[in-house]
Amino acid sequence: MVEFINADQTLSLRNIVLRDGLLTPDQCRFSEDAIEGAFHLGYMSDHQLVCVCSFVPNELDPFGTAGFQLRGMATANEYRNRGIGNLIVNFGVLYLKGRKTKYVWCNARRAAYGFYSGLGFEFISEEFEIQGIGPHKKMYLKIS
Repeated sequence: MVEFINADQTLSLRNIVLRDGLLTPDQCRFSEDAIEGAFHLGYMSDHQLVCVCSFVPNELDPFGTAGFQLRGMATANEYRNRGIGNLIVNFGVLYLKGRKTKYVWCNARRAAYGFYSGLGFEFISEEFEIQGIGPHKKMYLKIS
């Protein structure tokens, strides 16, 4: 079940999945987590949080206003390839569509290019390196 959660609830899974458990959960906090309009989603299975993602207001040139960035998408290894990631992102996109958001974008890891492409995201940058994390491309989804 997808539900709205708070930023603190995302930290442990972000650390395990996105940072190989090498940081403290607090080091996995994004400065944008608490800005007005940001929201966080979680998928619960057997009372356990197994997938998280965050959506933060963040406009991207040249796409203009009313944009959100998807950040911190993380699914526990044993729950991957079950469609949970699709559910949680689509829930967020539908919620944003209702809020008159025009687009969502993300910095996708190389390993997630296929996942985001399958959701309709398009590449909008060449590959670039995020220090200590690896290769990424910016991806974009028009929603209204």
